[in-house]
Amino acid sequence: MKNENELARCVRRAIDAYFRDLDGELPTAVYEMVLQTVERPLLETVLARADGNQTLAAQILGMNRNTLRKKMLAHGLA
Repeated sequence: MKNENELARCVRRAIDAYFRDLDGELPTAVYEMVLQTVERPLLETVLARADGNQTLAAQILGMNRNTLRKKMLAHGLA
């Protein structure tokens, strides 16, 4: 894609590699797998950038602090 950013290119390459590695096996629940795989490092990185300040991290992520807290708990980050 012409205007694709670096993050999108990385995701595209990773998903293409995932499908290649399946070697013909039928994939299932790819959407949920990708979200779960990306969400934890995203939260960790933004929290580190915010020096652990959950209010600031939530603002950076564009979500409610309670939503961030729930996601942190789900990923064992709290």
